[in-house]
Amino acid sequence: MIRVGQQVLANTYARYPILLVRGKGAQVWDSNDREYLDFVAGIAVCNLGHCHPKVVQALEEQARQLIHCSNLYYNGPQVELARRLCEHSFGERVFFCNSGAEATEAAIKLARKYSKAHYGPERYEIITMENSFHGRTMGALSATGQKKFHKGFEPLLPGFTYCPFDDLEAVSRAIGAQTCAVMVEPIQGEGGVILPAPDYLHGLRELCDKTGILLIYDEVQVGMGRTGRLFAYEHYATPPHIMTLAKSLANGVPIGALVATDMVAQAFVPGDHATTFGGNPLATAAGCCVIDALVEDGILENCQAMGNYLLQGLLDLKERYTFIKAVRGRGLMIGCELEVEGKKIVERCMEKGVLINCTAGKVLRFIPPLIITKGEVDCLLKCLDEVFAEQ
Repeated sequence: MIRVGQQVLANTYARYPILLVRGKGAQVWDSNDREYLDFVAGIAVCNLGHCHPKVVQALEEQARQLIHCSNLYYNGPQVELARRLCEHSFGERVFFCNSGAEATEAAIKLARKYSKAHYGPERYEIITMENSFHGRTMGALSATGQKKFHKGFEPLLPGFTYCPFDDLEAVSRAIGAQTCAVMVEPIQGEGGVILPAPDYLHGLRELCDKTGILLIYDEVQVGMGRTGRLFAYEHYATPPHIMTLAKSLANGVPIGALVATDMVAQAFVPGDHATTFGGNPLATAAGCCVIDALVEDGILENCQAMGNYLLQGLLDLKERYTFIKAVRGRGLMIGCELEVEGKKIVERCMEKGVLINCTAGKVLRFIPPLIITKGEVDCLLKCLDEVFAEQ
């Protein structure tokens, strides 16, 4: 099957030579029935673990009733998921799509439409951050502040300015007469798990309010419990005007969402933006199940406890291995920055039955299911200790 895949799949991923066939909790199995402990979770997607029983049940029940209908009509699960998102966040209106990149595109369009309606046609530029990642479609790619993702796809879409992350003065200098919004990840994920200073988001909101521009949070990776709160902005007590979600919103079923205040969302009128599959009953039924589990089943508390435990374990390893440059994170989004390339370490861990991820070249990123146990964290730390000892 891998050989066939090499022949028929587009060559857009440097895939590891294993074929995953099933999963349960924090474990996955390959086609040879070898078990792996999964600290990647679909890249921060399977927050409830693989094949969570409640999600499986919700999908089975919904699939027997209605899988898809046009957004020309209402459907119950979509309304229910929107209600839950508004109930648990700053938001008052929700637009559903199919991915994080699509949510970014919707945010860009909404910010421009709102600003042009209120301030005139010249107000369309969006400030994003260096080292950011907002998606692969052309608008989202243009918003992404990493040149390595731009290469080969120029010219990018106009209207984006990049500032250093966690630098309020740089953003203040960049705001001009054409600026309509600031878009930021509360914690940079693909950029290497970079946390801002405690007052950074608050400072951005103050700048935006002072100049009449919108603040957009990209919570595609950090949202839905990943940091130990339902949304990462809650740690900083600073809500935005617009927020994007995706990844773990339906625990693996493709979905994205834009959440906004009613004042801003009113800029969209029928015909301004649309999607065929966004908010379909199957995906939103899974999303309702995810939010309920996060809020009611103690998963956020487990994320906080296991995140602290893993963070301390990595700090202990840092005391022993001089090539570990830094350990940082919040909840179960943790980065271990090395002074050596991380690719070989990822491969050796995989050989030992533990799946981890490396981003930004030298940052081992740990983003396991939020149901991870102390024993499973211990297995990871033991594996890392053995692999680090080989370096």
